[in-house]
Amino acid sequence: MGIHVQSLAVRPMKNKWASCSTRGNLNFNSELLILDRELSDYVIVHEPLHSIAPNHGRMWKSLMRAHLGDCEKIEALLREKQHQLGVAADGARP
Repeated sequence: MGIHVQSLAVRPMKNKWASCSTRGNLNFNSELLILDRELSDYVIVHEPLHSIAPNHGRMWKSLMRAHLGDCEKIEALLREKQHQLGVAADGARP
């Protein structure tokens, strides 16, 4: 992806699937380990791309498609899984 990662952690997170700081610190929710690989890959690609494109605009969507192909389908599956697990659409727990 051509991004600089300062630190990487997998840990329990109450409110999100992942986070990325402007300094390159990536944190991933340990619950990703129980998801289907396609869904966890979506989150693993999604978060670091924010260091290149900070919002979910055209550039970010183009990068997601370049890395994952039909990312809209995968995103829909992730939303369905979030609903099943009781996680809000932005990854925050109710």
